[in-house]
Amino acid sequence: MAEAGDAPRLGFAELVSQIADAARDRPRYVFGLAGPPGSGKSTVAARLAEALGAVVVPMDGFHLDNTELDRLGLSGVKGAPETFDVAGFVRLVEQLTHTTDPVPAPSFDRLADRTIAAAITVDPDDHIVIVEGNYLLLDRGPWAALRALFDLVGYIDVDDATRVERLVARHVRHGRSLDDAREFVQQSDEANAAIIAATRPRADVLVDPSLP
Repeated sequence: MAEAGDAPRLGFAELVSQIADAARDRPRYVFGLAGPPGSGKSTVAARLAEALGAVVVPMDGFHLDNTELDRLGLSGVKGAPETFDVAGFVRLVEQLTHTTDPVPAPSFDRLADRTIAAAITVDPDDHIVIVEGNYLLLDRGPWAALRALFDLVGYIDVDDATRVERLVARHVRHGRSLDDAREFVQQSDEANAAIIAATRPRADVLVDPSLP
């Protein structure tokens, strides 16, 4: 692992090459892709999966159900660390790391705002798995167990203005008014982004999607 602050910055092609080389002749290689909301994790993960013949497992499949968030009084901060089933997520990553048996994993439907159980199956011949999510590098509570489970963790480094613009557009697409989207981003998404940004020094590599 690179020392804090010393992580190399890689473009897409370099990242693909590094993962492919490291995964060669391995029964299973698990790459973690972290970054704040709006950084482009899903897009980069999908591109990596296509280039590497990998499967993607999103952390968002472990959002607590909206009814549970209501019960806990956490609906207003959905997306914060405490609004995920972190224990279930850690167990899944442990399975991906320690076994090549078939592993079912949930996904998240953004339009319906709900998780879909067992929507993804990681098969024995899926020897590269990309796990993407906000809090892969968080070093508090049960989240802290994740870091050691990955072979390599990249952090997507994008400028805040671009990231916020993407977030606002995403919320508008999902039904919020422009003003509501901007307010939600500033009050919720950006609070989470600050937590995630503090985990950046724990990454092995910094991923710059603007580089080829």
